Amino acid sequence: MRPHTRRQVLAALAGAALLAATGSAAAAPAPSTVPPLGDDFYWGVSASGFQSEGHAPDSNWTRYIASHPDYDRYGDSVDFYTRYASDIALAKNLGVNVYRIGIEWARLQPSPGVWDEAGFRFYDAVIDAIEAAGMRPMLTLDHWVYPGWELDRGGWSNPAMLDDWLTNMRKVVDRYAARNPLWVTINEPAMYLMNETRNGGLAATDIPAMQERLIAAHNGIYDYIHQVRPGSMVTSNVAYIPSVDNAINGAMLNGIAARLDYVGIDYYYGLSPDSLTAAPNALSQLWKMPLQADGIYYALRHFARMFPGKPLYIVENGMPTENGLPRADGYLRGDDLRDTIYWIQRAKADGMNIMGYNYWSLTDNYEWGSYTPRFGLYTVDVLTDPNLTRRPTDAVDAYRAITRDGGVPADYLPTRAPATCSLVDAPSSCSEPVTVPR
Repeated sequence: MRPHTRRQVLAALAGAALLAATGSAAAAPAPSTVPPLGDDFYWGVSASGFQSEGHAPDSNWTRYIASHPDYDRYGDSVDFYTRYASDIALAKNLGVNVYRIGIEWARLQPSPGVWDEAGFRFYDAVIDAIEAAGMRPMLTLDHWVYPGWELDRGGWSNPAMLDDWLTNMRKVVDRYAARNPLWVTINEPAMYLMNETRNGGLAATDIPAMQERLIAAHNGIYDYIHQVRPGSMVTSNVAYIPSVDNAINGAMLNGIAARLDYVGIDYYYGLSPDSLTAAPNALSQLWKMPLQADGIYYALRHFARMFPGKPLYIVENGMPTENGLPRADGYLRGDDLRDTIYWIQRAKADGMNIMGYNYWSLTDNYEWGSYTPRFGLYTVDVLTDPNLTRRPTDAVDAYRAITRDGGVPADYLPTRAPATCSLVDAPSSCSEPVTVPR
């Protein structure tokens, strides 16, 4: 997830102007209690391969880091590669039943036509540990990283990239379909496009071609997964962009809509008239982006209306801090988590088909050029602590209580009131606002 662009903010302002011109409908009364989410709900943690594993083989991202002296050096990130067993044990202790990882193409195929069995054995061991801990694996096939030799061939600007991608991913499916994971094909496609152009892996003129290839990649591997194991659950998670999601994610979603078994949603930041000037338009200052827990209700409602009856899964949600320091707005990670889960419970009670929630992320990791933004339930000081100690935040106990009880207590009230005229799904989030009991 990334901050809003100037165009997005202008669109939000237009939504606010429209609301001012048309007026706002009266808010529906809020229920006095919220029910738990049920025994069949998925509680999980998310991570990606490159961001957490370390010991990275040659890839587009090792090249990007080398060519950007302003980026933090990668090192071995939080070294999930050798510490996966203890990290999975931390997740088990949270009471979650889903663990999301990425399967890194660059680790599996070091050169054209050559697959590294040691790379597969690593993921075999990780998935074994996840299952032994009583969790279901969620496997992401592409989290923005591909082999360096593919970058040499032009990356996604090369028409042959699609066939190469599908060839590798079919091998992954053949290896792991019997485990019946939850599948994520391509992580945040719109942000993938942005990061490739930002880092020089793709010319802006090639964005339409890459998007068409991502659509074909998702649809092709979706069909193959269902051929190998009918009944599989497959999605591509989208980074929800407040106010203008249709403009950013609409083309991709239209292209893959017929091949989504559930809708994967990443929600982080909110938007309201009083927050439009509060957030810097800078990729390096995510901790200053405005958080709006009630916005997740509007994001879920947006997709519930777009895909009636389709299961919805929050694949990523969390709070960024600066180097693990308290946020300037005073919002605690545990409070943000509880507030967010309250609004998910409200959404499900209102009839939305919500199947799961993953916290991003179990530990801090490499945030695409920087170790400063910290999202982890466990914080890790990569640049200053050679032991890479996992230190719990206040959200660890909060999440453990949530998974134990199926949500926040029935009489819980958010620590922050809903935003006045949220623009998360403008203008409907202003014309159909949610409230809390008085």
